[in-house]
Amino acid sequence: MRMTAPLAAVAATLLLAGCAPEAAPPVTTPTCSKDTLQTMTAGKFTFATDEPVYQPWYLDNDPSNGKGFESAVAYAVAEYLGYARTDVVWNRVPFNAAIQPGKKNFDANLTEFSITEERRQAVDFSAPYYEVAQAVVTVGSSPAVDVKSVAELRKVKLGAQVGTTSYEAAVGIAPEEEVAVYNTNDEAKAALTAGQIDALVLDLPTAFYVTSAELTDGSIVGQLARGRGRPEQFGIVLDKGSPLTQCVSSAVEALRANGILQKLEQEWLASPSTAPQLR
Repeated sequence: MRMTAPLAAVAATLLLAGCAPEAAPPVTTPTCSKDTLQTMTAGKFTFATDEPVYQPWYLDNDPSNGKGFESAVAYAVAEYLGYARTDVVWNRVPFNAAIQPGKKNFDANLTEFSITEERRQAVDFSAPYYEVAQAVVTVGSSPAVDVKSVAELRKVKLGAQVGTTSYEAAVGIAPEEEVAVYNTNDEAKAALTAGQIDALVLDLPTAFYVTSAELTDGSIVGQLARGRGRPEQFGIVLDKGSPLTQCVSSAVEALRANGILQKLEQEWLASPSTAPQLR
């Protein structure tokens, strides 16, 4: 599921050692300095993500390389808080396990977690770092290829990954018992290719990558309206009541204010304007 270079808006700056976008000045307040932050390991910042991870969020299933939107955001946050690239550690945590109650084995986790009130009961979220739309993808042999509206979409078989806001979006279109549920998007894509479902609901950047690089004759049916007037936003997950939440949020807000988040979006994520709206 992720995006190739031709689909990403190519930025002049790559987030690699020696050529990252210019980061914001490090936090200087005592409570947010590297020496006083209460991280899992003193002097280190431990991020986590799922296994595997995909483009455009991570490249080559390697979160430590700084390539892909979420990997780049993680390193930008770490740098803002005063951590060098060599101070960053990565763990792997399954998506659903990361948002369940209980002690975490990470300081912060970036795995396209949409901020919801239900999830806030179990974990903390940082300030949002990305506003996302949901989209529907299909293949040329599917009856969904000719769908032009949400009403028509209700007549085809939908699928989505369990526990995701993509699944919630699918259930918002069709009855829950009619939506096929899969443990991973890889399983869902295989079902689509095999004709077991007609269309798959994914976040829009993932949909761009899947249809261009992973599905034979894949296409985006369209993107779904962001209902109820509330945008869907991704946030960094932290342990409930984490002493790091405020500092991580401050870092995200500063990266937005100084334009770094926008630069990283331009580099790694495709424009939603290229997918039609389903009404």
